[in-house]
Amino acid sequence: MSDSATPANPVTFPPAFLWGAATSAYQIEGAVREDGRTPSIWDTFSHTPGKTAGGDTGDVAVDHYHRYRDDVAMMADLNLQAYRFSVSWSRVQPTGRGPAVQRGLDFYRKLVDELLEKGIKPAVTLYHWDLPQELEDAGGWPERDTAYRFAEYAQIVGEALGDRVESWMTLNEPWCSGFLGYASGVHAPGRTDPAAALKAAHHLNLAHGLATKALRSVMPVRNQISLSLNTSVVRPLNPDDPADLAAARKIDDLSGGIFHGPILHGAYPETLLEATSSVTDWSCIQDGDLDTIHQPIDALGLNYYTPTLVSAADPDDKGPRADGHGASEHSPWPAADDVAFHQSPGEQTEMGWSVDPTGLHELIMRYHRDAPGLPLYITENGAAYDDKPDADGKVHDPERVAYLHGHLSAVRRAIADGADVRGYFLWSLMDNFEWAYGYEKRFGAVYVDYVSQKRTPKSSALWYARAAKAGALPDPEGI
Repeated sequence: MSDSATPANPVTFPPAFLWGAATSAYQIEGAVREDGRTPSIWDTFSHTPGKTAGGDTGDVAVDHYHRYRDDVAMMADLNLQAYRFSVSWSRVQPTGRGPAVQRGLDFYRKLVDELLEKGIKPAVTLYHWDLPQELEDAGGWPERDTAYRFAEYAQIVGEALGDRVESWMTLNEPWCSGFLGYASGVHAPGRTDPAAALKAAHHLNLAHGLATKALRSVMPVRNQISLSLNTSVVRPLNPDDPADLAAARKIDDLSGGIFHGPILHGAYPETLLEATSSVTDWSCIQDGDLDTIHQPIDALGLNYYTPTLVSAADPDDKGPRADGHGASEHSPWPAADDVAFHQSPGEQTEMGWSVDPTGLHELIMRYHRDAPGLPLYITENGAAYDDKPDADGKVHDPERVAYLHGHLSAVRRAIADGADVRGYFLWSLMDNFEWAYGYEKRFGAVYVDYVSQKRTPKSSALWYARAAKAGALPDPEGI
């Protein structure tokens, strides 16, 4: 498969390939105090001075809670075949315990019905980082009980939507929940305890296993259960240097092995357990946990933005850690102070992340080899650029068009190389609250004026709509 496409020789995809886009609840919904919803850790974190750019919060976000019908109509206009969204736990089960609030569930019922009416396949993510604050007050993810509370919540949502939603993801990027939330503190809840972060990672794994069992107990067997991982594509700065190779292995274990090890293979990597033994004795792993975590899944979601370049650290280098995960005096990488992070070469997005589609191909092929027979979906991929309307109100983003063309071409190459990739979800459908970056970073294919809430499809949205309709990549210069 050629890396380039021409009008006479477009990059085409299998007929059943699914073209979608993705969002998450706290980033778009707003309405944080309506219909029984109570604060999540992101409400608390974003209202804490100094935690987010400009003191921005998700209180209103892009008001999707009130505008969902128009947003779904927009999705249909853009030829989307699938829409991946997350459910707000504290909207459905405000304290993280007890019965559901039906008004909260009703929002998701109406959203699903609207999607189905437009012929758009709903894909539900149960957890995209917004833990109910009361559960954090009780200890959060470092506490084992949180995993059991999550399974109860999963069963509630499964019972409510499982008859109409066939695609389910338990967790989105548990690495971010565990390590940005509890080790570096750049994400909610903002804690900086590496031992707690490793416990959180295990309990997130346990939550996935328990929720998978709970969902299967209440949903039709046709439904597909998965999760989305943001495993780093880790590359050594000097591939011939054993010290750099060891550094890459350590970060690979901490970003990927800690999750796909027990989930896909029923065991944590021994190299991970050894490398982190100075931080924890892993006594949080109880008898039976690994069997619970190692539930059969029907697919695996992969999120990719940029590769990670590392080397063994120079003891004399006290510069900032350039790992692309926000500024903090505390590392999100427990027991990895001996690893240095480097800026990958090439063009960069507004996040400072290098644009490298080869990393996506590498990621897909890794899981094609490591989990043969398991269908794969790209559940997030996209880029932030400094998008602005022109004098006519149109938003041209040729950089994002080129980014999407390059990365979708990489997906197609992986399919040609034998990988079973069944769909792609662009991140993100529209501009939104970008976590600690507030409203400064725009990942959307649709531009949002945050004052008027007007939505304007960017060039990339129009390009992607053409791709979805044709099942082939248009000329990136043709928009």
